[in-house]
Amino acid sequence: MRVDFLGLEAFLSIADRGSFNLAAAHLNLSQTALSHRMKKLEDDLGLKLLARTTRQVSLTPAGQDLLPKARRLMEEIAISFAELRRQGKDRQERLAVGCLPTIAIHYLPRVLHEFQAEWPGLTVQVHDNSASEIAEHVQAGRAEFGITIVSANRWDLEIAPLLKEPFVAVCPVGHPLATEAAIDWSQLEGTPLVRISPQTGNRALIDDALGSRREQMTWRYECQHVATAVSLVAEGLGIAILPRLSIEGTDAPGVRAVTLRNPGISRTLGVISKKGLPLSPAASALVALIKRRLKAEGRRSAD
Repeated sequence: MRVDFLGLEAFLSIADRGSFNLAAAHLNLSQTALSHRMKKLEDDLGLKLLARTTRQVSLTPAGQDLLPKARRLMEEIAISFAELRRQGKDRQERLAVGCLPTIAIHYLPRVLHEFQAEWPGLTVQVHDNSASEIAEHVQAGRAEFGITIVSANRWDLEIAPLLKEPFVAVCPVGHPLATEAAIDWSQLEGTPLVRISPQTGNRALIDDALGSRREQMTWRYECQHVATAVSLVAEGLGIAILPRLSIEGTDAPGVRAVTLRNPGISRTLGVISKKGLPLSPAASALVALIKRRLKAEGRRSAD
C-alpha cells in the first residue's frame, strides 16, 4: 500500500498548530494546496481526521488514533534521511580503496600525488592488504574498489582486468644464474629458494602452476612480504620468485630479475568493485589514474 507522506506531513503540521493558516505558512503552501493534501489523505483512508469549524480545528477520534503513529513514522523517516545524508557527505569527503602492498608501496604514491591535484579536499584511506583481504573489504563496503590479483571465483564482484604480469626469479647479483637471459625451473632444483607465505595470492599461483613439482624445490626461507624476500636475496641467502612489477618498483641493490620458464607463471592484476554498485566520481577518477600508471609500467616491462 502506498503511504501518502505529503498528506501525513500536512496532517501533523495542522495538528501541531491547530490552524490551517499557520500550518500552510509553516509548509510554505497556500491554504488551498494544504486543504487539497488533507482531503486526499482522508479520501485515501476513508476517514475524517480533522473537524474544522470557522474558529478552530480539532482531531476526530480517528485523527487522535493516527497522530502518535504518524509522528513516530515521520520521525523515523527524518532520522533515516539524516543518516543517509551523513553517509553521502562522508562518501564525498572520503575514499577508501584496497591495494596490494607491492603496488601500494611502489606505484600508488605517485598516482595519489596526481589525484590530489584533482581532488584536494578528499581523504583517502588505503587498505594495503593481501588479495583475499582486499576482496573482503570491497564486498563488505569498507573499500569502494581494490587493485588486486584477479580471481575467477569472485562471482560476487565486478572484475576489470588491467594487465598480465609475469613472475621472475630474483637472484643475488653474484649468483651464477643472475647472468642468464632466462631460467628453467629445473635449474633451480637444489638451490635455496625464498617464498611468500601461503596466505598470499602470489603463493597460491606459484603452487598451482608447479603442482607436485613444488615438493622437489628447496624452499629454505618463507616470509610474508615481498620487501623481506628481496632483502633476503640481496643478502645472498637464496633466490625468490616474485612478480616483475614488485621488483621493478624497488630500489634494491644487489639483485637482478631473470625471466622464468617451463613453466612460465603470471598473475593478472585488475580492479574489483562491488557488483551492481557504480563507483563514485572520485573513485572512477582514481581508477583511471591507476590504470594509466600500471599499463605504462606493463608496457615498459615488456620492452
